[in-house]
Amino acid sequence: MTHTIAFQGRPGAYSDLACRTARPGWKTLPCPSFQAAIDAVREGRATLGMLACENSLAGRVPEIHALLPEAGLPIIGEHFQRVEHCLIALPGTRIEEVKRVHTHPVALGQIRNLIRELGVEACSAFDTAGAAEMVVKWQSREDAAIASSLAAELNGLEVLRANVEDAAHNTTRFYLVARQAAWPSPQDERVITTLVFRVLNRAGALYEALGGFAANGVNMTRLESYMSPGTLTATGFLLDVEGHPEQEALGRALAVLRECSEKIAILGVYPASPSRYPG
Repeated sequence: MTHTIAFQGRPGAYSDLACRTARPGWKTLPCPSFQAAIDAVREGRATLGMLACENSLAGRVPEIHALLPEAGLPIIGEHFQRVEHCLIALPGTRIEEVKRVHTHPVALGQIRNLIRELGVEACSAFDTAGAAEMVVKWQSREDAAIASSLAAELNGLEVLRANVEDAAHNTTRFYLVARQAAWPSPQDERVITTLVFRVLNRAGALYEALGGFAANGVNMTRLESYMSPGTLTATGFLLDVEGHPEQEALGRALAVLRECSEKIAILGVYPASPSRYPG
């Protein structure tokens, strides 16, 4: 049986590459938006969804805060994908022929050194892989794209130079979502729990809530605040912590959190990626 994994973006996007790396042999399903990728999983057109949640350079992906709590799709895993930008163009193009470089605005901010070196015009595109498709459409050697090597392969383009990003640590983290939860055993050591919560509207509530994690030795790996829809006064938080809710330490910390919060929802309990623990 062939499984399908949905992602936001065009074929050859870094999310597509992440899907192929995390689930070799699976069919990938490109979607125009995160919501469309979520819908594909909910409707059974895809087994899993690969959703970008944060990048080591660009920071968080804000849409995830709004979409995941309402999606009804538990997080069942995480994946870290190294972002290796390539300068790609029509076959036979020489670098000195390139006058314009097209890519997503975030990627443009990650290749400033290359733009300065080549003296080219930086042009925003809706997507890295989409920029590669446009280069094929234009058939101009003066236009090149910044995208993945996969985008070059799928579009019949040539990699003029690989790893043109300014920072070698450029990495995107993804949540893997499914229709059914798949919690690992409480005995497993390397487990991540992701949850959202909104503290009570009183002085010191957030301090007390987070203090429960510190007092019980639970490591928080991510804490993001966001405004709850329709209000400017209710602040929500998305939290990633190390541990399983059925383990004693995290269980005690969550008990404290519930006392200080008016809303709490666990979005997923899943194995930590090996990328968290190199070596």
